[in-house]
Amino acid sequence: MPEIRPKKVGIVACSGEEIAEGTVTRLAALRVLETLRPEETVTICLPLFLAGGEGDRAFARYYPTIAVDGCDLRCAARATEMYSGKPAASVVVTDMVAEAGIGPVDGRRRLNEAGQQAVEATAARVAGLVDELLAPFAGRRPMEPVPLTVQQPTSASCACGSGIPVQTIAVNGETVTLVALPLILAQFHEEGKRPSAETTHELLQATQIYNPIPAGQAELYAHALEEEYARYWQGVTSQSLVTRHPSLVSDT
Repeated sequence: MPEIRPKKVGIVACSGEEIAEGTVTRLAALRVLETLRPEETVTICLPLFLAGGEGDRAFARYYPTIAVDGCDLRCAARATEMYSGKPAASVVVTDMVAEAGIGPVDGRRRLNEAGQQAVEATAARVAGLVDELLAPFAGRRPMEPVPLTVQQPTSASCACGSGIPVQTIAVNGETVTLVALPLILAQFHEEGKRPSAETTHELLQATQIYNPIPAGQAELYAHALEEEYARYWQGVTSQSLVTRHPSLVSDT
């Protein structure tokens, strides 16, 4: 199964404005994004996420996320799990405040001293979780997709401006967009996995990590992936052959 290195961790902060803890989540997320871990994190806009922002939802499926909620309603965590997948980690400000023994947080527009302490404590917790999530991949070379002219995978845009590699394929006559498929195809080729029934099975397993496969349609997806990988393999092989032996291409 291919190992695709996460480039960043997405931070999904509560957008609630009814309680001061909601303000704490946004300020803590901002501190992580701008000061503590600016190179390792991106923000995911929760309102856009809930409104159907495909880029944000694709990011949350492809990369690990940390939900930062103000209270035990866990709106950010629930929304992420409902539309993309369970967050890799979750932080609840009210729990943080209780654990740290911080006084009552107050001030939706201007936080009191306890609120400021909660911001620092929450930001520190989130930064630590970012380090934990990315630690297994430290020092590993990120896998780069093989550039090809034979396929044109589209790139879903997310709120952070980072391109998420996706590819559109036909499954039983219907157009389906699969997150991370260009990377998966490239890695399978790099590992020398020739098109075969076994490779198709592994390809389906890898695709399921980042994309939900509707019940009862695994065989249809497997067939579509089998055809897509066969085209990919043929395209890369032909291009590689021409690169090594340019004389094979006749002048017209």
